[in-house]
Amino acid sequence: QVQLVESGGGLVQPGGSLRLSCAASGRPISFSNMGWYRQAPGKQRELVAAISSGGSTNYADSVKDRFTISKDNAKNTMYLQMNSLKPEDTAVYYCRGYWLRDYWGQGTQVTVSS
Repeated sequence: QVQLVESGGGLVQPGGSLRLSCAASGRPISFSNMGWYRQAPGKQRELVAAISSGGSTNYADSVKDRFTISKDNAKNTMYLQMNSLKPEDTAVYYCRGYWLRDYWGQGTQVTVSS
């Protein structure tokens, strides 16, 4: 059974940083294209950043140069380093993996506010 568990969310002031983690169990992330998504109240879920099984990355324009996606295959964990956070980054952040079908984590709340 595949499980994805996010952690690392919280309340941070504008300009601050957070590091999200997505720990996978049941399948190796080295075999999956993975991604971070977010959903703000009243908005659709959107892709924030993605990393392929081979390590290639891509980012939403709104987070380029501020967020960095990475993974540690040995720890079966994916990360999202978020710097220079803005109030508009406030959302529930989800990780997603694909092993024959989509799997999602339960989400972690990120709130950027003074």
